[in-house]
Amino acid sequence: MLLFLRRFCANRGALAGAILLLLVLVVACLASVWYEDSPWSMVAQPLLAPFTDPAYPLGTDMLGRDLAAGLAYGARVSLLIGLVSTLVAVGIGIVVGALAGYNGGRTDDLLMRCTEFFQTIPQLAMAMVLVAIFKPSLVSIVGAIAMVSWPPVARLVRSEFMSLKEREFVQAAIVIGQTPMRIIVTQILPNAASPIIVTASLMTATAILTESALSFLGLGDRNLMSWGYIIGASRTMLREAPMMSLWPGLAIMLTVLSINLIGEGLNDALNPQLRKRGE
Repeated sequence: MLLFLRRFCANRGALAGAILLLLVLVVACLASVWYEDSPWSMVAQPLLAPFTDPAYPLGTDMLGRDLAAGLAYGARVSLLIGLVSTLVAVGIGIVVGALAGYNGGRTDDLLMRCTEFFQTIPQLAMAMVLVAIFKPSLVSIVGAIAMVSWPPVARLVRSEFMSLKEREFVQAAIVIGQTPMRIIVTQILPNAASPIIVTASLMTATAILTESALSFLGLGDRNLMSWGYIIGASRTMLREAPMMSLWPGLAIMLTVLSINLIGEGLNDALNPQLRKRGE
């Protein structure tokens, strides 16, 4: 563990990304403490310029809502949807990929054809259709993003399982009579965890972008303030108040950038080839 942390911290970009993401998490967790009023509340005059009133440092939107409060509460929504949808997608991908890679044959063919079908459909378009069918809500958005995100994980897990199941330790587990489920869970999956973790970190960034796009298009949960909603609501005010779109855009960019940097750091720390070179 110490060696992993040392390698991760040696990547300055990954360390900066971790610090930046930690700041976003702190803002999201303390949003209700710093801003007791609802982010939907009209608290000041409309279109208040940034840095003109200490009470509203980022200004207000066209309805007089505090943009800083909206960004803080929006961080909750974006991070929650990104993390939960990624966990669901990784879970589906691991199950599909493990069954296909370990069993092979017809099971592999059937599951991979299903995976390829999902990959032929553009992710954002499919997510839009699913959210529209089930009506925009937190659950439908998470489910839609998960449904369009799992195929790459399934293909990755399948390739790892097809390689690892031929190793000596797996063959030894088969000889001593371990069940296939136990072999998958205790022998193969732990050895395939590194690339899955790296992929999951990058998928989180993609999920945040997808949620922002859905909210921008009016397919977000209307009961929750999100960064995409703020940009979508302020697109008609680009000339009069461009900062309304700039703040949430910067929040999305920095959050996605930090997660991608963390993903690169995890890849450097967990990649066995890089580990051998470092030693």
